Amino acid sequence: MKLNELHDNEGATKSRTRRGRGVGSGKGKTGGRGIKGQKSRSGVAIKGYEGGQMPLYQRLPKRGFNMRNRKKFAVVNLSILQKFIDAKKLDAKKDITEDVLLEAGIIRRKLDGVRVLAKGEITSSIKLSVTGASKSAIEAVEKAGGSLTVKAAAVAE
Repeated sequence: MKLNELHDNEGATKSRTRRGRGVGSGKGKTGGRGIKGQKSRSGVAIKGYEGGQMPLYQRLPKRGFNMRNRKKFAVVNLSILQKFIDAKKLDAKKDITEDVLLEAGIIRRKLDGVRVLAKGEITSSIKLSVTGASKSAIEAVEKAGGSLTVKAAAVAE
């Protein structure tokens, strides 16, 4: 067998229908679009349109509230802080600020600030200074012998 002798099995490929190529093709003249009307013409996209009736997406009830000026925080868990301290990427003896976290690669960007959450454990005594923290995260850091100061009044559950 040679490369020029290779071909698909019989019936493996099917040629596409060429619409509007004469009446004998089976999809000729109107090309399967019917006669007249909006959909028979070119450049028509009627996705949510229901012929003047109120569309389904407008009839369904809307729920909830989306705050337009909501603050988005970069989240840091205690377990990640401990992992970086163990890997010597963070110095537990020095003050840890948002800029230090950014340089160490714990967070990609500050966004509206950094928020510390209490997922995982921390054993090192650290001095943290961030925009926000959960109450349980503050307790966990203080229990380990460190301190966690929050810049803004963003202490919440």
